[in-house]
Amino acid sequence: MAKQHAPGFLKLVADARSRVRECTLEDVRARLAAGDRFVLVDVREDREFAAGHAAGAVHLGKGVIERDIEARVPDPATPLVLYCGGGFRSALAADALQKMGYTNVVSMDGGWAAWVKAGLPTEQ
Repeated sequence: MAKQHAPGFLKLVADARSRVRECTLEDVRARLAAGDRFVLVDVREDREFAAGHAAGAVHLGKGVIERDIEARVPDPATPLVLYCGGGFRSALAADALQKMGYTNVVSMDGGWAAWVKAGLPTEQ
């Protein structure tokens, strides 16, 4: 059974999505196949990341990404693809990074669930 999100949370996500660019898993797969250079950022909680994450992803949880992004990715023009469990938290994080001046941020709709379902490489 899919998780039911609270209406207030969904409203917040919809607002963020009105300002951020989103992509699909297929878009990310095509970028990887083409050798496109970008930083894949997992914004899930520590325990979620430790249980498994996309191969090559860096971890900057949604709770700390605003605090830590400038140290990890100092150039605000760096291409970033953010993902979470399904695409909601990554949209919120992408919105925050854009407000901080990051200009090339994309949220991957479908997130970790889509990554795993597609059988793409994972790490622990």
